[in-house]
Amino acid sequence: MLKASVFKFKTKHDFAPVIPAGSGIVPVSSGETPLVILPGFCDVHVHFREPGFCYKETIGSGSRAAARGGYTEVFAMPNLDPVPDSVPHLEEELSAIRRDAVISVRPYGALTVGEKGKTPADIEGLAPQVVAFSDDGRGVQDMGLMREVMARCASAGKVLAAHCEDESLLHGGYIHEGRYAAAHGHRGICSESEWRPIERDLKLAEETGVKYHVCHISCRESAELIRDAKKSGVSVTCETAPHYLLLDENDLREAGRFKMNPPLRSRSDRLALLEALADGTIDMIATDHAPHSAEEKARGLEKSPFGVVGIETAFPLVYTYLVKTGVISFDRLMELLVTAPRERFGLGLSNGDWSVWDLSAGYAIDPAGFLSMGRATPFEGVRVSGRCLTTVSNGRLAYCDKEVLN
Repeated sequence: MLKASVFKFKTKHDFAPVIPAGSGIVPVSSGETPLVILPGFCDVHVHFREPGFCYKETIGSGSRAAARGGYTEVFAMPNLDPVPDSVPHLEEELSAIRRDAVISVRPYGALTVGEKGKTPADIEGLAPQVVAFSDDGRGVQDMGLMREVMARCASAGKVLAAHCEDESLLHGGYIHEGRYAAAHGHRGICSESEWRPIERDLKLAEETGVKYHVCHISCRESAELIRDAKKSGVSVTCETAPHYLLLDENDLREAGRFKMNPPLRSRSDRLALLEALADGTIDMIATDHAPHSAEEKARGLEKSPFGVVGIETAFPLVYTYLVKTGVISFDRLMELLVTAPRERFGLGLSNGDWSVWDLSAGYAIDPAGFLSMGRATPFEGVRVSGRCLTTVSNGRLAYCDKEVLN
């Protein structure tokens, strides 16, 4: 149990907690403002862009943004330059992490050389220094190659986190193949491009015994396949992101801040994901925090790069629109953000990882105030409850809201 006495607040307020029943949350002190201490969140899917793309984000800016969101541990995807497909290439990222990270940043190793889907990366050499393996941003198209890297990950005792996307079914699409695309003349991405590779990989996972994790599921069929595979004993987990749970194609606008991969799907897909979240099919919520420059994201739906930011807004959004509305319990939210991610990837929660939240604080999301270098969020202007005041990672102060020091 986390202790309230491990950090002394320098504030003018007298605090009082409002604690969800059975949550195990520790109160800060007594008074009128509802503050709680929560265990540090873990995000298994972020893009911090360093090395190679520091104009979008850095280890320093990304980890500070994560701390502001209550995260004390994140897993950084390998679509970098150089790609961490060998020990020397990984060292560039590790050097930046050691120098600049304010929380625990654990790197993924690439599945294939250069994430090009042709030749396996040095999985055995990388395994001791990475949290898991992925070619996130690109799906492994060749079934034989996927079988091989699955077997090697299984032998190394590592999770394989799959970006599931059949490139032969994309046809130049960039938003969901649905009503909005048809009405506005956009090229669509069909749901089959996501669920078909999952269907293939689940069979390979059963064959190889790998710990298989599916990144950012967005459609009904993906949830159904994973639900059935779990029932049959396949070692599979999956994640989704807040934007797939709270938004769908009906919320699209002609702006780059609504473009991500996979895209926002139909309302029926979103409802299916909510059902999967409630019944345990979806194991964790990850942000897929993917910052780009303002200039890049100003090019509209068609020409902007895929990716939105979300690590500073994930907890307030899910707490406000799923917990306070009764879709899921607070206990379930803590499972999704704290325990399930760490358990699947073989990690534990440190007593030195926690954050303090004012659950009553209401405000509109304003990307101009983000600590991330990225500003593109589909939730701009959305009102939420819950403000992080302080985050401590590994016993060290990682973030403190300026109001706490007043």
